[in-house]
Amino acid sequence: MFYAIIMFLFAGLAEIGGGYLIWLWLRESKPIYFGAFGGIALVLYGVIATFQSFQSFGRVYAAYGGIFIVLAVLWGWLVDKKTPDMYDWLGGAICLVGVAVMLWAPRT
Repeated sequence: MFYAIIMFLFAGLAEIGGGYLIWLWLRESKPIYFGAFGGIALVLYGVIATFQSFQSFGRVYAAYGGIFIVLAVLWGWLVDKKTPDMYDWLGGAICLVGVAVMLWAPRT
């Protein structure tokens, strides 16, 4: 379980960080190397996600979506300085419950 969570965190940071660097390049006129590093980070995100030990591609990516939502809220708070409200936290908690159900529910 620890390994799965770490892989989700690394994948999320690569995806959000890569997207953010491309955002800075295109929306805030940062130098092109921001976009290049963002592209590299997005490729790394795709590679990191394949290191999950779960067998189902769809299940891994669905569960990752919930992790991504929580990481995006945290990124907005820590990097963009936009304080999440109660509904952001509630939505994130609901997503994490959904991730736990998808990945670790007993299956027959």
